[in-house]
Amino acid sequence: MQNISPFHLAIPVHNLDKCRVFYREVLECEEGRSSDHWVDFNFFGHQLVIHYKPKSEEALHTNPVDGKNVPVPHYGVVLPWDTFQSFSKKLEEKGIDFVIEPYVRFKGEVGEQATMFFLDPAGNALEFKAFKDMGQLFAK
Repeated sequence: MQNISPFHLAIPVHNLDKCRVFYREVLECEEGRSSDHWVDFNFFGHQLVIHYKPKSEEALHTNPVDGKNVPVPHYGVVLPWDTFQSFSKKLEEKGIDFVIEPYVRFKGEVGEQATMFFLDPAGNALEFKAFKDMGQLFAK
């Protein structure tokens, strides 16, 4: 997994200005190219593009995982354990309203991981996670 290719993800947002501030200021992603309808970000080494789309009235869907209601769809990054800990504290200090607060999922089981979920201003769900043992990422 040392040579992972960056992914490209384009997501819809109904308020480009609010989401631009969120990704740049709250998540501290470096801003790249932009237009009146989209903005590129360096999302932890990956290319995330927010694209304007009128607001949808579709409700947030969830599926149960480890006794929690996990939003679907969602996206995010698997971070090193220590980075996850400092990043989650930074988000708490910035007043993020978590859908699922940072905790350790599958404790003592295969795939044990730290995880947290929150929404961007457009309602897109993000998950950040970490493994003490990255070999557990795809473990069964």
